[in-house]
Amino acid sequence: MKELLRTNDLTLIAFASALLSGEGIDCFPMDVHMSALEGSIGVLPRRLMVREEDLVRARRALTDNGIEIGET
Repeated sequence: MKELLRTNDLTLIAFASALLSGEGIDCFPMDVHMSALEGSIGVLPRRLMVREEDLVRARRALTDNGIEIGET
């Protein structure tokens, strides 16, 4: 799996996941349970992962919908 998105914004992870699901791209949010270690203050970023073969399509789907992503 490849990292598509890294953010502290939980709503952005949910929105991106919904967009990808609508495009038929499976994704997996990682680090969602890190809040137990950080005390729920939101300092540790969450990651959204996709299959390597879906990475280009996933990037395009997010950027076409106004979500800026860094190249990883």
